[in-house]
Amino acid sequence: MDTKKAAKIFKALSHPNRLELYFKIAEMQESSFQTESECFVSDIISSLNIGAPTISHHIKELVNADLIYTEKKGKFLLCRVNEELVEEVRTLLSLKHK
Repeated sequence: MDTKKAAKIFKALSHPNRLELYFKIAEMQESSFQTESECFVSDIISSLNIGAPTISHHIKELVNADLIYTEKKGKFLLCRVNEELVEEVRTLLSLKHK
């Protein structure tokens, strides 16, 4: 991973509300894996003290940094963590990069 890409990722996660949102998406994704349900933004909004327009902005920033993927399901928005990028960051932080 090049330093510009890493900086973009860390910048996206540097905002406290965005980091909390990212963790909530990851947590809901992990729990839904076991129950076969999905992580919808509408479910996240009710669990955070952040308004829908602000969450929408933060989701856009997470998508722009490739941290999450989104998918429309009818009128709902589904979010998923980019697991491949998580592994890249994990490798970078462990200083075992190529």
